[in-house]
Amino acid sequence: MTVAWKVNGERRELTVDPRVTLLDALRERLDLTGTKKGCDRGQCGACTVHVDGRRVLSCLTLAASVHRKEVTTIEGLAAGDELHPVQQAFISHDAFQCGFCTSGQIMSAVAVIREGRARDDGEIREAMSGNICRCGAYPNIVDAIKQVRESGEEA
Repeated sequence: MTVAWKVNGERRELTVDPRVTLLDALRERLDLTGTKKGCDRGQCGACTVHVDGRRVLSCLTLAASVHRKEVTTIEGLAAGDELHPVQQAFISHDAFQCGFCTSGQIMSAVAVIREGRARDDGEIREAMSGNICRCGAYPNIVDAIKQVRESGEEA
């Protein structure tokens, strides 16, 4: 089947098997490898992307289900050489170690701030609980999210 969508602001069209996940279409067909394949079961959050502004686990989302929708991946957050405020905050707060989960963490953090679910540390931790960091950078991730929230920058 043919899937037409907007990916990171660019109109794209693919012919895919109806069983292909959004994650596999992004990584294997569009070469957008910033979105990571972690558990492939929706348990780790490494594959988090935005569909029409809402965060989704791309490993559990069929590519066909996003027909005529807008998809944003980690590659679509920055404006040229200017990092998104959450990307910059992750660097400033050393909110990653091995980096494998970072793209999913950042995509979730952007959504958490936009959703207004970053009012205190506990709320941030709860809202981010679907994203696992095996290195344990959680305190720094919370600090990065708080920095962006407190700065009032658009997430």
